[in-house]
Amino acid sequence: MKKLLIAAVGLLCFATALAEAQQAPPAAGGAAPPAQPQGRKKRVAILDFNYATVRSQSQAVFGTDIDIGKGIVDLLVRFLVQDGTYSVIERERMDQILKEQNFSNSDRANPNSAAKLGQILGVDAIIVGDITQFGNETKNQNVGGAGGGLGRFGLGGVSHKESKAIVTIDARIVNIDTAEILAVADGHGESSRSATSLTGGGGGWSGFGGGHVDFGSSDFRNTIIGEAINNATKQMSDGLIADAPKLQARVIKVQGLIAAVDGDTIVLNVNASSGIHVGDQMTVERVTKEIKDPSTGQVIRRLANQVGVIKITDVDEKSSIAVAVSGSGFKAGDVVKTITQ
Repeated sequence: MKKLLIAAVGLLCFATALAEAQQAPPAAGGAAPPAQPQGRKKRVAILDFNYATVRSQSQAVFGTDIDIGKGIVDLLVRFLVQDGTYSVIERERMDQILKEQNFSNSDRANPNSAAKLGQILGVDAIIVGDITQFGNETKNQNVGGAGGGLGRFGLGGVSHKESKAIVTIDARIVNIDTAEILAVADGHGESSRSATSLTGGGGGWSGFGGGHVDFGSSDFRNTIIGEAINNATKQMSDGLIADAPKLQARVIKVQGLIAAVDGDTIVLNVNASSGIHVGDQMTVERVTKEIKDPSTGQVIRRLANQVGVIKITDVDEKSSIAVAVSGSGFKAGDVVKTITQ
C-alpha cells in the first residue's frame, strides 16, 4: 500500500512539472512567438440618408421639413463610434468636401457618386442609405400635421385613436473603387407604446430649433417616434458592425517631403487628398547619395538613412502637421513615407 501511495505521488509531481514546462515562458535566448499585428480600423464615411420617399410623412409628423436623413446618420455615427469597429470620418470634413464637390441631395443614395466622394476622402468604403418608412402602424394613413412650433407633446396628430410609431431604414456599404455594394444592413423599429401623437409619449420634449432635431437626445428618445428611430438605427448599426469583415482595408502608399520645421512642429507637403489621416505615422528618411545611369544621366536609385518617425496631428487640403515620435534633427527636404494598411 505504501509503495502504491509513493507511486501515485510521483506521478502527480511529474504531471504538474510537465504542465508548468508547457506554460513557462521561453528561456533566455529563445525566440518568443511573434505578436500578431493589429490592423488599423477600417475607415468609413456616411452620407446623410435619402428620405425623399417619406418626406411628406415626416413633414406631417414634425409640422415642417426636417432633414431626418441627417438626424438618423448623426445617431448612426454615435452608435458606430461607441462600438469602435470602424473609424468614422467627422462631419465637418464631410461637409467641406460635399460643398467643394457640389454634392446634391439627389446623390445621397447613388453608389457611383458615393464612390467618387470616398476616393476624395481617402476612406475604405462609404455608407449610403434610405429611409423607407416613417410614420405609424397604419402605414401613414390619416396622418395630419400643421405648421408652427411644437408643443410639449408635439404636433402631427395621427388620428384620434392611439397608434404606434414605425421606422424602417436600410444602409449599403459601397466599395469606393468599383461602386460595388459590399454589404447591406436593415433596421426596423417600433415604439413599445402608443399615443395620439407620434411626437408625444415622453412629455419632456419641447420641439426643435433651426429645422433640426437631435435624434440622440434623451428627451426626443422618450417620444414614440424617437423610440422607433432609436430602435431602427441601433438594429441597422449592429448589422453594419457584423458586416465589417466584408470590407477590406485599402493599402495606401503616401510619400512626400518635410516643407518646414518650426520647433516641435513639422510641416509636410502631404495633404488630405493623399489619404493621410490624423494619427498615421510616417518614417522620415534623408537622401545621402543619388545613383545615376551613366548612359542617360537619370537618377536610378537614391540611398537614404532613416532619421526617425513622426505622427500626423493635423491635415488640411494643402498640407499636414506632424510631431516627432522618435529621432531628431529633421530638416526641410527630408522624405516622408508611410503605408496605411
